[in-house]
Amino acid sequence: MAATEHSISIIRTAAHAAADKLAENLVALDVSERMGITDAFLIASAESERQVNAIVDGIEEALIEKFDVRPVRREGRGLGRWVLLDYVDVVIHVQHQEDRVFYALDRLWSDCPAIELPAEVRASASEEKVVPE
Repeated sequence: MAATEHSISIIRTAAHAAADKLAENLVALDVSERMGITDAFLIASAESERQVNAIVDGIEEALIEKFDVRPVRREGRGLGRWVLLDYVDVVIHVQHQEDRVFYALDRLWSDCPAIELPAEVRASASEEKVVPE
């Protein structure tokens, strides 16, 4: 059983919101075959705790606005290192870059099919940062 269209819509909306807050390395995975309790994961990373929390705020606001959904569980918000937002059908992980490398969720779930993210999300998440001279 593949992720539902509703779950994929939530993932794509969350990815847009994360990209708007300059999240990096966005990856969406269909974990429905492996998990049974959720359809999809969105994994994003940021350079600082403050940015992790800003991304989380942006995602929560976008999902309330578009789908009127709130997470049933939120873990890690206080530390800002790895925040998990559980929307039952969708689980969103926003991690500090160091934690993303250490825990390697991408590798752990690499056998799950990727969910295609919109081109503008992929482009904004992969743009090189320009440092003013």
